[in-house]
Amino acid sequence: MQQGTGVSIESALPKPWEETPSFNDLLYDWMERAPWLAISAVAHVMAFLLLAVIPWHVFETTPEKIVLVQAPAAVEEVFEDPVIEPPPVVDDVETPEDPQLQNAELDEIQQTDDAQDFEQALGEPDHIADSPLQSMSLNDLIGTGGGAGGKTGGRFGGGRTAGPRGGRGAEISVTNGLNWLADHQNPDGSWDAEGFDANCPSVGPCEGSGHAEHDVGVTGLALLAFLGDGHTTTRGKYRDNVVRAVKWLYQQQDFENGLYGERIGTAFLYDHSIATLAMCEAYYFSKSPVLLGSAKKAIGFVTQARNPYGVWRYDVPSNGDNDTSVTGWMIFALKSAEEAGIPIDSQAFPDALTWFDEVTDPSTGRVGYSAVGEPSSRIPNVNDHYPRETTEAMTAVGLLCRIFLGQTPQTNDVLEQHAELLLRALPEWDDEEGLTNDLYYWYYGTYAMYQLGGRHWQAWNKAMKAALIDSQESSGHAKGSWDPNGPWGHAGGRVYSTALGVLCLEVYYRYGRVLGAR
Repeated sequence: MQQGTGVSIESALPKPWEETPSFNDLLYDWMERAPWLAISAVAHVMAFLLLAVIPWHVFETTPEKIVLVQAPAAVEEVFEDPVIEPPPVVDDVETPEDPQLQNAELDEIQQTDDAQDFEQALGEPDHIADSPLQSMSLNDLIGTGGGAGGKTGGRFGGGRTAGPRGGRGAEISVTNGLNWLADHQNPDGSWDAEGFDANCPSVGPCEGSGHAEHDVGVTGLALLAFLGDGHTTTRGKYRDNVVRAVKWLYQQQDFENGLYGERIGTAFLYDHSIATLAMCEAYYFSKSPVLLGSAKKAIGFVTQARNPYGVWRYDVPSNGDNDTSVTGWMIFALKSAEEAGIPIDSQAFPDALTWFDEVTDPSTGRVGYSAVGEPSSRIPNVNDHYPRETTEAMTAVGLLCRIFLGQTPQTNDVLEQHAELLLRALPEWDDEEGLTNDLYYWYYGTYAMYQLGGRHWQAWNKAMKAALIDSQESSGHAKGSWDPNGPWGHAGGRVYSTALGVLCLEVYYRYGRVLGAR
């Protein structure tokens, strides 16, 4: 403090808040703050960059859009040859309804009497192959594939123009037999085992009535005779007869369980199996969804009737009994269904072969009816003294089934034994008592020996043609038919015997040779 002035030096200095900062002071102060400013600037820049990359459109509200998707255009179904596969095993005997059978038009056919509507449902001629299974090679062994029927010919033939013939005598007999069957068909399409003579003239009607409960069976046999000669629902001289027969059988079916006809007596499974065989063959020719559904239901009933791990007899459901006779017809119904592309219980085939082994006498090769050594009943219409077995009917059934189930003389010696027994009981017509006129036996024997060929067929063919051609009625309204004076003629009547006679004489072209024999 200075003295003498009375003023303090400290009071003369400016107060801190009155001082004006110098440039140096500001610079110093800025430098002290610089690091924090830099950090802040970097943080702002990073925040800006982060905000820049955020897709802000995700926070926007997008109005709901209605997208219209056009339904794919209907694709036309293309039918191609099936892939060669083993037939499927049917576990459930209730075959599912074919979708095409649910059409209202087909339901109307079931209820209508208009034959034209039914014919239209059976298919067009352009869709029919000359030979069934012409392109379905399901089994080369049995000759079911290839343009000409694979290695061994087609399973079904196309009639007399499609294969070898049996000579002029056989052709004339077939023609006369089919003419007689056509003349004695009922207007509704059936053949009447008992009352067929209603279609005869009042003077000189045909004789030889059977039992009315077998109308389904004899209608099936007559239909098979026309199909075997190449007449189908779409072609042939007897096309109308075939259409009416198919329609009648279709209308006799129980659409709940698939049975053709009614459960009358103990032989209704014979009738059902024969009708099923005929409808399966008719289906292959027509490819009609109507017949497909009917055949599938019929095969379902066949499956229900079979004994588990066994074969067939008279009862449905099965009761454990088996016999060779019913089994023979069932096997051929299943074979026809299989080769027409209809699912079947394929286990039935090995089980059937097991059955034939069980009832075959290994010392002789003779096949029994329901046990080794047991003959079947061969009862004519009037001869009660007729021996239980004077033919080899069951042996013929076993031989033919073995062949069509894949066995050959090279793989199983028993086939040769079967054939030798048949050579000892060649067809021979008995004019007096009809003791040997077993057309059931001749039918199975003819097709079996034809398959074997060689000396077996030569001997059998000569005897068979002589027996049938010479015994066929040659005059009057019965011309073309055969008397039903042999075993089972009393049941099937003249229609039965005539249909089987015709089928025997169609052997040359009805089936291709399974074994390739010539």
